[in-house]
Amino acid sequence: MKRVTIFLSLLFCAASTLAQSQKEITANEVIDRIKRNVGVEWHAQTVDTFKAGDPNTKVSAIAVTMMATLDVLQRAVAKNENLIITHEPTFYDHLDTSNQLPQGESDAVLAEKRAFIESHHLVVWRFHDHWHLRKPDGILTGVIHKLGWEKFQDVNNQYLFTIPESTVSQLSRELQEKLGIYVMRVVGDRDMKVKRVALSPGAAGFRREAGALEMPDVELLITGESREWETVEYVADAVAEGRHKALIMLSHVPSEQPGMEECATWLKTLVTEVPVEFVRAKDPFLPLRSPKK
Repeated sequence: MKRVTIFLSLLFCAASTLAQSQKEITANEVIDRIKRNVGVEWHAQTVDTFKAGDPNTKVSAIAVTMMATLDVLQRAVAKNENLIITHEPTFYDHLDTSNQLPQGESDAVLAEKRAFIESHHLVVWRFHDHWHLRKPDGILTGVIHKLGWEKFQDVNNQYLFTIPESTVSQLSRELQEKLGIYVMRVVGDRDMKVKRVALSPGAAGFRREAGALEMPDVELLITGESREWETVEYVADAVAEGRHKALIMLSHVPSEQPGMEECATWLKTLVTEVPVEFVRAKDPFLPLRSPKK
């Protein structure tokens, strides 16, 4: 009987060890799984690469975020999340280099952030290009879900919507509430009625934004951020000319954030070995008065 007990104990220990080993996954393995399942051909030229840390690190948990700010990294560390998947740059430059900083790698803010990542053995990987290339666009899909606009979307153009008639002011308040935005900017007549809307989260650039506004039936363009001497000035002049046009600027982070929440939900279907959590990046712009809690 004693031998049977010992045998069963050893068998249980072996099974437990095997189960634990099967649950282990490295950062590289997570990313390989993403590449195989994202649904588009993986491009050699892309910003979707590791930005910090050892890709062979064993993952304890995954934090998916819109932007790997220091605040996001600190909250991830507090939850033992060591693989950070971010949509936007971590080091203030599209290619995550220090070339734009006058002091380069010696910049104090950059150096402290790198030190934090290294001291906590974090791995940071960017997921931008291919999440946008996914059909439909992963970021846009998340934003549409958050707004509840699926039924208003144009079947021929995923960025165009025909919504129930509203005013610019009413729609601004709706967007602010649903997307959790503190500060918004609007160009145009607040009382202007709108139904036909172009939605362009993030920063598409003047050419694409102007292209949307040039469409005769598009009355309102909603962007994440636009250069004030380009799209903003263009809409201001259109309004001065008496044209039925308006612009709502949401700011970059909240305009795309639901898309990374969508990404976290999707990733959970691919990675079951470790927890996957969406970590919200804070809206960097604060109102003049503290928001009500």
